[in-house]
Order: sequence, then structure tokens, then C-alpha cells
Amino acid sequence: MRSADAIPDAALRLRLTPGLGPTLVQRCLTHFETPEAICDAAPGQLASIRGIGHGRAQTICRAMREADTDAERDEIRRAGAHVVLLGDEDYPPLLARIHDPPPMLYIRGELIERDCLALAVVGSRRCTAYGREQAARLAGLLAERELTIVSGGARGIDTAAHEGALRHAGRTIAVLGCGLSRAYPPENAELFDRIAEHGAIVSELPMRFPPLAENFLPRNRLIAGLSLGVLVIEAAKRSGALSTARQAADMGREVFALPGRVDSPTSDGCHQLIRAGSAALTTGPADIMDSLGRVASPLLIGALSAESKRPTDVDTVNSESVDSVTIQGLSETQHTLYQALEEAMPLDELLARTGLAPEAALSDLAVMEIRGVVRRQGSAFTRA
Repeated sequence: MRSADAIPDAALRLRLTPGLGPTLVQRCLTHFETPEAICDAAPGQLASIRGIGHGRAQTICRAMREADTDAERDEIRRAGAHVVLLGDEDYPPLLARIHDPPPMLYIRGELIERDCLALAVVGSRRCTAYGREQAARLAGLLAERELTIVSGGARGIDTAAHEGALRHAGRTIAVLGCGLSRAYPPENAELFDRIAEHGAIVSELPMRFPPLAENFLPRNRLIAGLSLGVLVIEAAKRSGALSTARQAADMGREVFALPGRVDSPTSDGCHQLIRAGSAALTTGPADIMDSLGRVASPLLIGALSAESKRPTDVDTVNSESVDSVTIQGLSETQHTLYQALEEAMPLDELLARTGLAPEAALSDLAVMEIRGVVRRQGSAFTRA
């Protein structure tokens, strides 16, 4: 990740220019090839880009010239933040796959490799006690199972999900609809500090950008894009959480919904998703872990394992060293399961051989399947 001083000036100018969103930046890069060339372009050249035109080109060129990059760098330093650019080695691989990934991400805290194993938990700001309780419970139990919990840092379900993950010593990521120099909602400032210590606060917006209503729909695509799936808890019919679910489905991610009381308007959106077959009905972590284990993207598996499995000299690597790299980072019970899988084995036989409880074994097998360590072979499991 890049410190304030390591951010290219042209990349920062593009980010500080109003009206240059991810789609237009990508079109400009396709035409001009580099951020520097975009910043040096004359209005007439920019006007040739689809979606800009002559009037807008004049405004963009003026804004790029006037962008106060020094002030933005000072804000980044003051917040203890850093930046990752699209194309950087440590840019989140799942997010890079969406059709409009942000060219620049501001990060307070740290994104690590295991954050690829993430689930978004979203729902209503005006939630019930049941919703808060279930969000905290499920987020905590899933965090214990090594999933990073992603949410939007808002009041209600988001806050409960972040708190639940932290309470269980898990990792969590808050994606804000404002710049990192602002705490919104303000009462969550202390929570954001704790999240930065045990995960990350993320935004695509300049450091002092305010929390405007139009920020939140684009923010939701980042929540979905950082995650393997989205769990919706207490969403009304017009809830923003439903937009996150729709965007997740469009990205090919899994969508889950927790049912609520049949007479509760706060769960109408969840019931709508379930009735339409747009979300899997979920009552506990096992439903989610099993589903994610079955559908985890091959690209994600490659992103998690490519660096650790790539030999420095193909001719000198033997099967024993490959196995030792493959199981690196497994927990004690996951290691036990891996060692038992010398050949394809049905679950009941695997449980008998290891002495593990069914729920614990299934949870660990799901994590190992997501990571590409084991795979299913019919009704049996085997090493990948």
C-alpha cells in the first residue's frame, strides 16, 4: 500500500476531479494510456471521450489543474491512512473483478490476504432488537470461522455486524460513503478506530468528502465487490441493502437473507428476496459456509494461493515442499482434516477418523474449500 508521498500526482489529481468517476477514468485511460497523459490533455482531446463532451471537458481540465494534491496528502497523513491503486499488487482481487472498480482506494488500517474470504452483512438502519441481535450473532460466529465481515459502518444492522465480529476477535471492514477524515455517523467514531485496529476502514472518496445521499449507492457496490457473498438482515422493501444484494447478484456473488417476523415491515425486503429465489434462506452460519464452499471463484482461489504456491525453481520443487506450502496457515483442526484426506473420503468416515464434531468439521472444510485446499468429489472430500 502507498503512503501519501508515494501516490503519483496525476492519479491523485484524477481522484480529486469532480465528475471523473471510475467509468470515465477507465475510458480516459483506454484512450490516453496513463494518468499523466490525461492530466496533460487539452479540453478538445478530452471532449472526444464518450460521456464528456466539450462543455464538461473544459470543467474537468480546470478542476484537474486546481486540484490541491498537497492538502489531500496532508489529510492522508493526518488520518494515518494510505492508498492502493487499481493494478497494484495489493489491490483487493475480488474488487478488481467488478466492471467499475475504483481507480483508487483510501484505507485506514490494513487489508490482508485472508480478507478475500469475506461476507458482507447489510440491513436496515432502523432495525429491531431482533435484527441487531441476529446481525451481531451471525457476524460473530462467521468471524470465528475465519470470514472477514464487510459492512457500511452505518447505524443499525451495519454497526451490530461490525461489533459482533470484533467481539469474537474477528476481522471486519467498514466501507464508508464519505471520506476517511469524516466519521459518519459521528457516534461511530470510536467503533471506526477499533475497526482500523482489527481490519480496515475503506473509501473511494477524497479524504474530506461529505456523506451525501448520492454517495451511498456507489458505496454499496464496493461492499458487494469486496465480498464472496452478501447476507441481508432486516431490509424494508425500499432498503438500500436490497441494492447491495442486487449488485452482488449481478457480480455473480452469493446472496443470503435472514427471515424475520411475517408481520414486520423491516423484513419485507428479505422475504421478497427469498420468495423471488434471489436469496438463499439462511438461519445460521452452516448455510452460508456450505454455500460459499461450493461456489468460491477459481480466480479467488488462485489469488489466495498463487504467490505461496509459485516455486522459485520448478526443477527443484518436490511434492513434499508443495504440500507444506499448501497447508501453510491452516488451523490445528484444518491441519488434522487435511492430513486425514490421503484419499477421497466421505464425511462420515472423515469424522470417524479425526474424531471431530460434525458442525466444526463442516465449517473448517468449507473454509478449506474456499481457499482451494480441499475439493468435493461427489459426496466425498479430497485434497485439491
